[in-house]
Amino acid sequence: MLINLLPDFFAVLNSTDRIAAYHRYFDNHRSLLEAYWSNYVVEPDSPHFSEVVKSAALAGRMDLRTMLERMDVVTLARNTEDQCKALLETDTDIDVVLMVGVGAANAGELVVNGRAIAFVCLEHFTSVANPETRGLGLDPELIPLWLSHEIAHGVRYTSPTSKSEMKAIIEEMSGYYSYWETGKRATLRELLINEGIAVQVSRMISPGHASWEYYGYDRREYARIREMGPVVARSLIGNFEKSGLGLRLKYLSDGMSEEARRVGDYVVPDRCGYYIGARMVDQAMTTKGAAWTVRASAGEIAAVAGEAAASA
Repeated sequence: MLINLLPDFFAVLNSTDRIAAYHRYFDNHRSLLEAYWSNYVVEPDSPHFSEVVKSAALAGRMDLRTMLERMDVVTLARNTEDQCKALLETDTDIDVVLMVGVGAANAGELVVNGRAIAFVCLEHFTSVANPETRGLGLDPELIPLWLSHEIAHGVRYTSPTSKSEMKAIIEEMSGYYSYWETGKRATLRELLINEGIAVQVSRMISPGHASWEYYGYDRREYARIREMGPVVARSLIGNFEKSGLGLRLKYLSDGMSEEARRVGDYVVPDRCGYYIGARMVDQAMTTKGAAWTVRASAGEIAAVAGEAAASA
C-alpha cells in the first residue's frame, strides 16, 4: 500500500510554529517515524532529537518544491510497487512510503508489527545538493531504483515462504526490524546476500543507470571497490558464518574509520559488501530467478553459486 506523507509534512512547513507542528506530525505517525528515527537517525528520546527536529523543520525546501512540481512521484512509486509485485511474486503486505526525512538515509527498510515498510526520503532526490537539509542531490529518476531495493528487503523479511535468517530474527523480535540487532545476530553471509539481492532487483526494475548508482557509490568509489575486489573477497574467508555488528559496519556501512575497516595491510572501502553481495547472488538470480532468490536461505544461494563454479 502506498502511504504519502508529503501533504502532512508540507502542513508542518506551512504552520506558524513549525517545530511544534513537527512534533504533532511525529505523534500522528509515531509507529512509522519512531522506527525510522531509531534505525536511521537517533533515538527519539535522546537529547539530540530536538536539535534535529529544529534543523529539519526550519530548513528551506525550495529544491524539494521545485522537484515535486515537475515530477509525479506518486505515480513513479505506484509503478515501482506494481513492477516489484510482478517480479518478486509478492505474497506479503508491504507499505511503500513517500516522505521527507531529516537528512539521514535516502531510503530504507523497516518492519513494524510484522508489516514491511519500504520508504524513500525525497529531500535527497531533488537533483540539487542542499547542505541545509543534508540532501544528496540525487536525480529523482533514481527513486524507482531505491524503492525497489527496499521492497526486495521487505519481501525477504516478511514473506511467508522466506527462509532467510533476517525473517527469523525479526519474528523473534516480535515483528520489528532493528538494524543493530539484525547486525549483531545475522551471519555475515546473510547480510551480504541480503544487500546483494536488493542490488540485483533494483537493476531489473530500474535498468539503464550507471553501474555505480545501484550500489550507492560514486564513480571513483566504484572503481576503487572493483580494484580491491580480490582483497575484500580474501578478507571474507573464514568470516561468512560469523556474526557481529562490527562485521556489518566494516563491510556494509558508511562512515567507519580506516582502523575499523582495516584487514591486514589493507583498508577495505566503505560499503564494499554491496558489490561482493551482488556477485554472490548473481548465479541464483540468473538460474533460479528473483522470486526464488529473494526467499532462499543464504546457504541455498551459496550452493547454487558453488554448483555453477564446480561445473565451469
